Amino acid sequence: MNMLIAFTVGVLFATGVFCLLRRCLMRLIIGLVLLGQAANLLVFSAGGVKTGVPSLIPEGSMTPPPGAADPLPQALVLTAIVIGFGLTVFAITLIHRARATSGNDDVDAFNETDRL
Repeated sequence: MNMLIAFTVGVLFATGVFCLLRRCLMRLIIGLVLLGQAANLLVFSAGGVKTGVPSLIPEGSMTPPPGAADPLPQALVLTAIVIGFGLTVFAITLIHRARATSGNDDVDAFNETDRL
């Protein structure tokens, strides 16, 4: 299972970087989303992917039961998902405005926007 998650994280990172290096602005957004999801999966898997034991602390105890997954990476990933969604919406809005200004979604077209 760990090898599958490691392979998935690697593929997501590679695909995200590949999309970031393209000239189309929409692929830039897709690359940002893929990189964010790869980072979330990496942090989530670092906390331990375990099944069967919930991360609830029993009454009268100070620690979770042995074998339970660490809840801190889960909280960090939940926060990162919300921040990533906000970043994606901001980037889509920015690209929509840039496309309306330049009339093109090619990155090289922005070299000529100073003349407008």
